[in-house]
Amino acid sequence: MRTIAFVTQKGGSGKSTLVSSLAVAAKDAGERVCVIDMDPQSSLLSWAKTRELDDIVVVAATAGRLPELLSALEKRGVTVTLIDTPGADGAASAAAMREAELNVIPSRPSVFDLWASAQTRVALRATNSDFVFLLNQCPPAQQSARVEAAIASLEDMGGLISPLVLARVDYQEAARHGLGVTEINPNGAAAREMRDLWASLKHRIARGKAKGPANEAA
Repeated sequence: MRTIAFVTQKGGSGKSTLVSSLAVAAKDAGERVCVIDMDPQSSLLSWAKTRELDDIVVVAATAGRLPELLSALEKRGVTVTLIDTPGADGAASAAAMREAELNVIPSRPSVFDLWASAQTRVALRATNSDFVFLLNQCPPAQQSARVEAAIASLEDMGGLISPLVLARVDYQEAARHGLGVTEINPNGAAAREMRDLWASLKHRIARGKAKGPANEAA
């Protein structure tokens, strides 16, 4: 079972929105997906209620219960587990960092997000956890100086997963209706981003397994 946690020590990075659409993209690719919502805001539990489908299991978990839950999910045949964490340091984030096969640090192209990403990287390195950065909510003009600077900064800090995820209306509309972007607009640019992101994460995990212990860079 692949276990991927979305972690950052700052709110507003779009973790829940990413997880919901990525979960659908992984499901579309034939995976048996479970989402673990460790955020007190319970955004993904609300998303699941709106969805009214049982194709993606969404459950809540505390830090203490997480290892047991992951073991049970693997025994049930779940192939992908995505963990959403609070936008702050704490027991839930620390537990997710320890248990995840790969940690994804989403960051918007702003100086405050980049500072928070650097802090999250320190916490992950302290536990020897594997991680990559993901640049999220980029302005449509991908080659803006702000985005280019953020790309350089995150690559210097330890590796940036592709693709860049742009700020698109489809993400918010999909979440509002309990859907993923591959469902609300299958041929849209956001849908392509999520399919490409899932492919990149699968490749990154496979490469990490081949290399062994947590790596310094993506």
